[in-house]
Amino acid sequence: MSDFATRLRQVEARIAAAATRSGRSPDEVALVAVSKTFPVETIAEAAAAGLGRFGENKVQEADPKIRFFAARPGPPLEWHLVGHLQSNKARRATELFDVIHSVDSPKLAGKLSQAATELGKQLVVLVQVDLGGETTKSGSPRDEVADLVRSIGALPGLRLDGLMTLPPFLPDPGQTRPFFRELREIAERLEARHAGCLGRRHLSMGMSHDFEVAISEGATLVRIGTALFGERGARA
Repeated sequence: MSDFATRLRQVEARIAAAATRSGRSPDEVALVAVSKTFPVETIAEAAAAGLGRFGENKVQEADPKIRFFAARPGPPLEWHLVGHLQSNKARRATELFDVIHSVDSPKLAGKLSQAATELGKQLVVLVQVDLGGETTKSGSPRDEVADLVRSIGALPGLRLDGLMTLPPFLPDPGQTRPFFRELREIAERLEARHAGCLGRRHLSMGMSHDFEVAISEGATLVRIGTALFGERGARA
């Protein structure tokens, strides 16, 4: 078994254990392998080990990777945009990605809707919610999320399937729990008022250092890079 396959099995075991401890089925949690900064050779190794869902941060970096694998024989990969998206790159993002986690404004949602409609595509999106108030991170303010969810629900070409958050990096993973809990509670309130407004009710939250805490608070999509691929810039 390769080093990557070993790391993958370890991560999968931790996901399963965290879900079980929380009284959930491991099948409720999907792994998004965040492959940003890593080359196609590394992604190919990950795909060969059984991964089919990959996350990228930037449209321009992801573009050649996605085109490379689209032209390659084998099962199609599922591509998730997990980083901030500028509205002027909405069309290309719509062409490339299957899921966009970072919709944070009506303007961006409108651009994605227009592109998806023109392309005859139904694009899966998540609303990114700003819970940490960090100036370096994007997201819809918590008090504007309900309005954004309603506006997306009225747009053609988009399927809203849940919420995403990126909390501050804190040394103790347990310190991120309030952020994950709040995202779950926001989702519950939205669904209580308008059942079905969040589609599959995904909660995209948790990364390599805190995904087990996120799972205990209801995460359905965990975005894991370092625990799978190693430190950025330390490629073997």
